[in-house]
Amino acid sequence: MHAEYLTKMFGIEGQTAVVIGGAGVLGGSLCRGLVQAGAHVIVADLTDEGCQQRVNELRELGGQARYALVDATSRESIEQVRDTAVQERGRVDILINCAGINAGNDFLEATDQDWDRILTINLRAVFQACQIFGQHMISQGGGAIVNIGSVTSHLPLSRVWAYSASKAGVLNLTRNVAQALAPQGVRVNCICPGFFPAEQNRKVLTQERVDNIMRGTPMDRFGEPDELVGALLLLVSPVAGSFITGTHINVDGGFTAAWF
Repeated sequence: MHAEYLTKMFGIEGQTAVVIGGAGVLGGSLCRGLVQAGAHVIVADLTDEGCQQRVNELRELGGQARYALVDATSRESIEQVRDTAVQERGRVDILINCAGINAGNDFLEATDQDWDRILTINLRAVFQACQIFGQHMISQGGGAIVNIGSVTSHLPLSRVWAYSASKAGVLNLTRNVAQALAPQGVRVNCICPGFFPAEQNRKVLTQERVDNIMRGTPMDRFGEPDELVGALLLLVSPVAGSFITGTHINVDGGFTAAWF
């Protein structure tokens, strides 16, 4: 009885989920959570090798998965992913925007190229994907979109000023898109992770920075990627998350609570 109730509340059996950035560390955990909850996952990322490795992993878990290459900086490429998914699966029920990059440098040393690259991948791509897949979801009568923000959606952090700006934009965009799409049955929410061992974080985490982060994190540790899955399943579930839109969940070990 308990298992049946949980499956009814959080299961997404037979739904189709597109995960943009699904070959990455955090994206991989989200993909695993989705397939194990019953979804057919389409891993969308930049390289054949990364996507194929992820798909193989998901299939070894018994999940249904395939991949579609995507250049998140290109509207046409995102549209192609949508068209491929609809052609093969009939519809897309869930979109996860998880692609992201980071760079660490002092503000006065940064270039226009740094700004443009980070804002294009971290923010413009989210806007485009929400628009492209949101229109499809409206046409089919509903769906769920989850964007991946960050603790930097709330707090500016030193040396990652462009990343912080982009993630603040993701959270604000999420709220605006949620208002626009809610009347058509499309729910749009945001997960704001704290400090996880993802690729973009490793590049800027010196020991001094790690020590500072731990001092500001009440749980005194980094997050594990699979710890994002519970929040994800709540937000994408058509039952458990049916009245949740335009909001965010911080999964950060108490980091933001310590600052606000």
